[in-house]
Amino acid sequence: MPAVVALSPPAAEDWQAQARAARMTTAELLARVGLTEADFPAGVIADPQFPVSVPPHFLAQIRKGDPADPLLLQVLARGEEAWPQPGRLTDPLEEADYRAAPGLLRKYRSRALLIASGACAVHCRYCFRRHYDYGSTMLTRSGEAEALALIAGDAAIDEVILSGGDPLSLSDARLAALIDAIAAIGHVTTLRIHSRTLVAIPDRVTPALIDLLSGTRLNVVIVIHSNHAGEISGDVAAAMHRLRGAGVTLLNQSVLLAGVNDAADTLAAHSRRLFAAGVLPYYLHLTDPVDGAAHFDVDEPRARAIEMELRAMLPGYLVPRLVREVPGKTSKTPLWALPEG
Repeated sequence: MPAVVALSPPAAEDWQAQARAARMTTAELLARVGLTEADFPAGVIADPQFPVSVPPHFLAQIRKGDPADPLLLQVLARGEEAWPQPGRLTDPLEEADYRAAPGLLRKYRSRALLIASGACAVHCRYCFRRHYDYGSTMLTRSGEAEALALIAGDAAIDEVILSGGDPLSLSDARLAALIDAIAAIGHVTTLRIHSRTLVAIPDRVTPALIDLLSGTRLNVVIVIHSNHAGEISGDVAAAMHRLRGAGVTLLNQSVLLAGVNDAADTLAAHSRRLFAAGVLPYYLHLTDPVDGAAHFDVDEPRARAIEMELRAMLPGYLVPRLVREVPGKTSKTPLWALPEG
């Protein structure tokens, strides 16, 4: 009888290798999905300033040979990015006005936001922080004490939000140290993590991450970022269920994107797929006026019509709140509260 060879379990750093493998050129992305520049009327950008980054798992969900694939359109640097875009901004949410310390944004009275990392596994072409200067503004180990001291000194803060980039681009050890430091602040009760990585690299849900999130005294909320049902693969759903088993509350935020999910039936299918994976739809954002992303905009009258149709198709708990982020406002602004016209 031949000897049985024991197979080693995947190394914990496998997800990090997947993140490193995400960087590619526009030409490489096109080749991997069986397309050419000629398949796009406005062409593509060969060497974009905002680099192309698509992890292997996300890449595998893209339909080959389909220039209209909704996942591809989110990550391909198309020629429309270079069109003149009057009124577009590099800091569309005026976040520079909210910096209370390096890596710390104070937009809301009861919540503090930490820019925990400048890295992100997948580069979405509509990203409102695509021009963000992470080098001088994200949380660093040397500046962490100042940011946490400001949070500790304000008893009104009961929730700390980790954002980026993507906070789950941090190693488990670095994330554990940061969460432990936050948990040591007695008046903070809730930790919220915003992450696109969980859709792009579901292997990021490591046993160490599960142990960390289930072991903290904080209430843990993870807001994943998914825009289309095609992103919720079986592996992503399994990762979500592991997080649910660890006691994590899972929400989703999407962006309403022309050509990607700007139809009620598409959004309804997405909500149902999220719910089956244990995730509740939370926000559906209108695009921010970031330079280079105007071709993703859906105008407000059309967005209102889509929302009305969606409400007729789904129970209320599966209808995400359609909102716009308005600089200077103390919360997201529902579309119905925006002036028409």
